[in-house]
Amino acid sequence: MLVIVAPGQGAQTPGFLAPWLELPGLADRMSAWSEVVGLDLIAYGTTAGADEIRDTAVAQPLLVAASLAAAEALDLTPGVVAGHSVGELAAAALTGVLTAEQALGLVRERGVAMAKAASITETGMTAVLGGVEDDVLAAIARHGLTAANINGAGQIVAGGTLEQLQALSEDKPERARLAPLKVAGAFHTHHMAPAADHLRKVAADLTPADPSLPLLSNADGKVVTSGRDLIERLINQVGNPVRWDLCMATMTELGVTRMIELLPGGTLTGLAKRGMPGVTTVALKTPDDLDKAREAAK
Repeated sequence: MLVIVAPGQGAQTPGFLAPWLELPGLADRMSAWSEVVGLDLIAYGTTAGADEIRDTAVAQPLLVAASLAAAEALDLTPGVVAGHSVGELAAAALTGVLTAEQALGLVRERGVAMAKAASITETGMTAVLGGVEDDVLAAIARHGLTAANINGAGQIVAGGTLEQLQALSEDKPERARLAPLKVAGAFHTHHMAPAADHLRKVAADLTPADPSLPLLSNADGKVVTSGRDLIERLINQVGNPVRWDLCMATMTELGVTRMIELLPGGTLTGLAKRGMPGVTTVALKTPDDLDKAREAAK
C-alpha cells in the first residue's frame, strides 16, 4: 500500500520552490494561490531568506501550497493520506474534504492566528532526541512542558515557556540530546488556545465533504471518515499534541509498504526509515524525484 504524506512547519528551506516553477502550469497555480492567501508564494519560495519563511504566517501557507502543487505534478492515487501538523490541511484537500482554495484560506488564518498567539508569551520548542521515552516524558512533565510532538523513532518535541525549556536543558533525560527548534512559539500546546478559538469561528461557514480516501488524524492516528469530524480535529490540533508515532503505527497496521513525502520532503521519510523499517520511501525535493516516486508507487 502507498501512503502520501505532507510535511509540517520547519520543512521549508530558502529557494526550495525554485526548480518546481519550471514544470508546466505550476507557476500559474502558485500565482493563483498567492491571491487566495494574500502572500507572494513564489517570492517566498524562491528568493526569500530563512528568517522570512520562518514566520509562521508565511511558512504555513507556503508549505501547504507547495505540497498541493507537488501532488498535482505527481498525479498518483494513494491507499492512504496523512499530514504532519499543518500538513493535515494539505491532506484535507488531497482527500476532497476541502477544496485547495478552502484549505489555503483556512491555513492562512491558522498561520496568522498561531503567530498572534505566540506573541502573547515568550515560548518555544525543543526536540528531545533519544533517551528512554518514559524518562523523556517524565522530564518534560516535571518542568511543566508539553510533549507537543511525539514523532516516534526516538523524537519527542517539548513546548512551553523559555524558562521551562531552559530548566529542561539543565535537567535533560539520560542518553538524550536536546535540539532547540527555530520556531516562533510553543505550537500544539495550551499556549495556542486563542488560535484554536479563532479557527473555530472561521471554520463555522465551511461545509466539508467526507474524505475520498483513508485519512489519518494527528490526534490519535486513526482513520477519519467524516469531513466535519476532521475539521473539528484540525481546529483542536492547534493546541493539542501531534501523535505522528500513532499515525506511523496505523500505517504499519494498514500494510503500508511505500511512502512518498510531498514537497519539501525529507523529514517524514526520515522518521519512517527509523520508525517503519522496510518501507520504501521517496521524498520530493526537486522535480527529478517525481519519476523515482512514480516508480516506487508501482
